[in-house]
Amino acid sequence: MGLGVVLKRAGIGFMALVLLAVPSMLLAQTDEIQVYDAEIAPPGIFNLMVHTNFTPAGRISAACPGAIIADHSFQCTAEWAYGVTSWMEQGLYLPVSTLYSQNHGATVNGFKIRELFVRPNAHDHTFFYGVNFEFSVNALYWEDKRISSEIRPILGLHLHPIDLIYNPILDTDYTGGLGNLQYNPAGRIAYNLNDRWAIAAEEYDGFGPVHGFLPTDQQFHEVWATMDRYGKALSIEAGAGYGLTPASDEWTFKLMLSGNLNSRPWRP
Repeated sequence: MGLGVVLKRAGIGFMALVLLAVPSMLLAQTDEIQVYDAEIAPPGIFNLMVHTNFTPAGRISAACPGAIIADHSFQCTAEWAYGVTSWMEQGLYLPVSTLYSQNHGATVNGFKIRELFVRPNAHDHTFFYGVNFEFSVNALYWEDKRISSEIRPILGLHLHPIDLIYNPILDTDYTGGLGNLQYNPAGRIAYNLNDRWAIAAEEYDGFGPVHGFLPTDQQFHEVWATMDRYGKALSIEAGAGYGLTPASDEWTFKLMLSGNLNSRPWRP
């Protein structure tokens, strides 16, 4: 079965579920601050990425009653991944945790399962693409609904040395209809200094329901400066983000560490 058929069937199945969904949620805390670039673990290889995000100056009110307050919070998430084929990666976020927050202290916030489908060997192509599906089980101080999901298309260009990447993300919490999906896109422009180092500008947005965006001052918009170091054993991404609207966090910092857990392919 070809990748196109798999993507089509997966998309149809997901959209059928989404017809039941109308999210009323605001943009809450996030377990990862990352633009997906269609790179996946090789077949048979396990990968671990640890996401840490610290918000020294953030939103001082909860996104929903009882939710974790962003200001001074410190998030940490372990993202486990396994390369199933050259075009599919299976992922698990466990645990999704907060190491510190003003109103809840240290918490375990839930877990996520994801299925990522991409153009094989995306780094070898000028145009690359993919789609990621996520299913989340949340503590109610993390999001206001126990179950939520994300569909994240991936579109990009490798222009050597510049990369252009866009993720037009749609989120849902399964409480209504298709027209009220939340539009929370992310984008990245990267300049590759060489095969090991890159610098990038990123943007993360939360516009609100697709049927009618929120007023600008209620939207979430952050711009980021990041640096990446790619290595055989360990890759690092670090960055700082600044909020552009009152509904955004003023300053956030991120550090992502990733590496393969086995050097040889594993098969069950």
